[in-house]
Formats: sequence, structure tokens, C-alpha cells
Amino acid sequence: MGEAQGTGGALDVPVIDLSGWRYGTAEDRAAVATAVDEAARTVGFMQITGHGIPESAAAGLAAAMDAFFGLPPAAKRALCAPPEINRGYTPPKAEKLSLSLGVASPEDLFEAFNVGVDAGAPHGPYAGAALPAEHFPANLWPDPAAVPGFRAAVEEWFAQAGALARRLTEVFAVALGLEEGYFAPYTHRSVDVLRMNNYALPPGETVVDKRQMGMGAHTDYGIVTVLWADRVPGLQILATDGTWHDVVPAEGAVLVNLGDALARWTDDRWRSTLHRVLPPTDADGRLVRRRSAAYFHDGNHDAVISALPGCVEPGARPLYEPVTIGEHIAAKLAGSRALRPNEDAAREAARLRSASESAGA
Repeated sequence: MGEAQGTGGALDVPVIDLSGWRYGTAEDRAAVATAVDEAARTVGFMQITGHGIPESAAAGLAAAMDAFFGLPPAAKRALCAPPEINRGYTPPKAEKLSLSLGVASPEDLFEAFNVGVDAGAPHGPYAGAALPAEHFPANLWPDPAAVPGFRAAVEEWFAQAGALARRLTEVFAVALGLEEGYFAPYTHRSVDVLRMNNYALPPGETVVDKRQMGMGAHTDYGIVTVLWADRVPGLQILATDGTWHDVVPAEGAVLVNLGDALARWTDDRWRSTLHRVLPPTDADGRLVRRRSAAYFHDGNHDAVISALPGCVEPGARPLYEPVTIGEHIAAKLAGSRALRPNEDAAREAARLRSASESAGA
């Protein structure tokens, strides 16, 4: 596994132009796959340009988020769902992302709104598929009169980010020496979720407690995450030397990071990188606006994650036991949303504890 190198406190996150994959020659596509493999082995994050997502889709998403998160607290809380249902609104200080790794921490400051694949949608990549309701719960939408255009803008971004995520799985397969469509049987009923985040304090609080995170340290759970974010400092990723480094998206790029499923499939050849968000504050400790939207392309709930061909040396034992996507995500969500520490993340938790100790935390 290669080293992720930092410069001046910021980690070098490779910028990869995906237009070479979309429109290029065989040599261009091979070069993109090689660049993705290098980024996946060393950093686990990459910045994707040439992604084909219209600027209007990002602008519409940002406006929709501003409108929703600007609603009164009671209107947002009316859209809360039980912890086991990964839909709807999450208020500030309701989750602890670090518990998805089994590591205790104060409550996170972010508020969020989640939507996922709609089992009843008449169009889109999963139209006509048999989608079990327990894995594809209904979305909760705000009153259109209160947030005009919200659903249309969010569904547009959901479609755009999902198309990019599925294209990236084709690149991943080739980068791993597999057939381009290798991951298709694992993702044709993918339990995808879009989580829109806003960094906020509960009503009545004005200054951030220094012990708290905007979003606690965690790895993402599934295959790949497509992240839109404000160009505001806060996001940090953990380098292989145990130090935290800032990441700010390049102009016009979307951040992409790998999740646990790919790390386990590749037996840690590729990295599911620990990351966190520091509270974005001014000199007086008051929160400044920072928004993000993470599209999680997680895979089919019944897809089994076990080491891929060529990723384990002959005679060696894989680092992870086989597990289904659904089982893995359920254990992670029970930590972050239901606040029950995940006991099946020992390797990731050890990396986080080592980083905390090296930082004197």
C-alpha cells in the first residue's frame, strides 16, 4: 500500500479527468484506470473533473439545501425517522459518526436530510426491479409549499451523482484487472442514499464546544461516495502516517472516496480512508456556513463482500471475513444513528485510536 503525502497541511488528492474514460481512446481509458488505481492505493480520495454533471444541477441542489435547512426546527423535526430507517431529517447533536467504528466521542454538530432509492419510482436505473421495502424505505419529503422545487432539485442531483458513481465502478473494475461490468451484478439493486449536510448548532447555542466535531471520524460504508461540498475548510482525511490533513475541493471538481466495501473486496489494496469534519468556525468560535452532499453508492443489500481475484497472495488468509453489504451497513448505522458501538470495525478503530494518540488527544 502506498503512502498518502501531505504538503503544507493539505493532502495531495489527485485530480482525475474522467472525460478520457467517457470519450477517449483505449489508451486514454487505460490511463484513467491507472490514475484511479494509484489514487485508490495511496489516498482513497480523488477529485473528479470531466464528470459531466451540469453546474445547474449543483446550483439547484445548493439552493434546495439552503431552503430546507432554513425551515423552523419544528418543521424539520417533523421529518425525523427512527434510527434504523436511513431517511429523513437528523437534528444537530443527534449522531456520533465515530461510533460506526466503535469509538466514543461527543455528539456531532451537523444536521442532515437523507433520501434514497425509491422502490416505486417509474423511471431511473432501478425501474422495474424487485426492491424489497425493508431495504428501500419510502422517502420523507418536506411540504412543497414550504420548500418549492426541493424534491425536483434533489432528485436531479441524485440521478446525476448516481450515474457518475455507476460509471466509476466500471473504471474500478478495469483498474483492478477485471471486466468492465464486473460489479454490475453487485449493484443493480444498490441501496443508494444521498445525505445532505449542514453544519449548525441547536437553537440557543451560539459558540462551538471545542470538544466537538462537525462530523466525527469515520469511514464510508459502501462502494464509493460522490461528494459535493462548499469550498470551505473543515474536511480532513487521515494519511497513512497517522496525521490529519485538510481537503478543499478544486473548482468544478467533485470529491470521490472509496468505502469499506472496496477496501474489503481488495483486501486493503485500496483504501477506505478515515475522514472527519472540523467545525467550520470564525475567530470567535461561531459556526460559518458549510454544506455538503454525499451520494453513497453502496451495492445490493445481499451482495457478499469477499476478497476479489488477485487481491490476496496465494496461501494467505484474507484480512476480513465475508459479509453482506446489508449486514455491514446495518452494523455501521447502529453505531452512528442508534448510538450502539460497532464491534466489527477493529482495523478501522485501531487506525483512529492510533491517530488520536499521536495527536495527543
